[in-house]
Amino acid sequence: MNRRDVITSTAAGLLGLASGCGSARAQLVKKYAEQLKNGEFNWFPERSADGPVIIIVSLPDQLLHVYRNGIRVAASTCSTGKPGHRTPTGVFRILQKDKHHHSSTYNNASMPNMNRLTWDGVALHAGNLPGYPASHGCVRLPLQFSEMLFGITRKGMTVVIADEHSQPASVTHPGMVLGDYARREFAAVDTALMKSQYSAGHDSSPVVTSVVVSSKDRTVTVLDDDRVVARGKATIAGDSKPLGEAVYTLKGADRSSDSLTWSGVSYGKTDREDLARELERVTAEPAVREEIRRRMQGGLTVVTTDQTHTEAHRVANFTIIEGAEQ
Repeated sequence: MNRRDVITSTAAGLLGLASGCGSARAQLVKKYAEQLKNGEFNWFPERSADGPVIIIVSLPDQLLHVYRNGIRVAASTCSTGKPGHRTPTGVFRILQKDKHHHSSTYNNASMPNMNRLTWDGVALHAGNLPGYPASHGCVRLPLQFSEMLFGITRKGMTVVIADEHSQPASVTHPGMVLGDYARREFAAVDTALMKSQYSAGHDSSPVVTSVVVSSKDRTVTVLDDDRVVARGKATIAGDSKPLGEAVYTLKGADRSSDSLTWSGVSYGKTDREDLARELERVTAEPAVREEIRRRMQGGLTVVTTDQTHTEAHRVANFTIIEGAEQ
């Protein structure tokens, strides 16, 4: 699709890979993700019919996992960046979707079912799977799986690329978002969540809100799609302890405890058991918290990092929520 990911030097050659040897071996199978062989994938949407979706790519395992409401509903083998063109790790949003994408850099090469993650060349798309990292940075997928995945992704959806296998854990947060709230406010938040009726694969909400918390510069940044709408100070309890690298996706409300439920996933060294405790350490200033409250809906994402928000875009091949094309 660009200078980072050349599957072949000619469009004809790539088309042969996408529809021929690379995808001919692709097979839908009823296996656990850990049992998949190269070219195989599974698809179990009935496990969780509704709720926010998060995609996790494990570089060591060469596997892509799809979770809905914290439940794995699909997995596929993949091929990521080869040595010298390593696929960057971090948290990404789908910036653009193009079912019939052609590279503007490499001889109009076809890259079907493209979900763009960065403007300089990383994407999910169909391509050749040789059984090892072989791309120039993109995540190649079996053609049939890429078609099915394209059908449920939406612009703004979160994609985590990690150096280890990461699995979401259920997190119940006693506060609203990044701070306490009066009990009477919970009913309003619960109503807002019910109205949103978030369902992956449907653009029911044209604007995706992401919140980035940096422990290094003590800031909370609120983004609507790629536009910063609020930024303020973050108070983090236990300053000497790192906050950790994690992603929290809002699932809904637990009325029995007047709390919010999240699907939390670590993409660094944070233990699954620590996810709830780490989120509780953060408090945003009232003005920022109010901006978050106004945007409460299923699928809202909170990202924590021990890097600064601005540095995290380009440091050590690591990205946190890339913004608009410059």
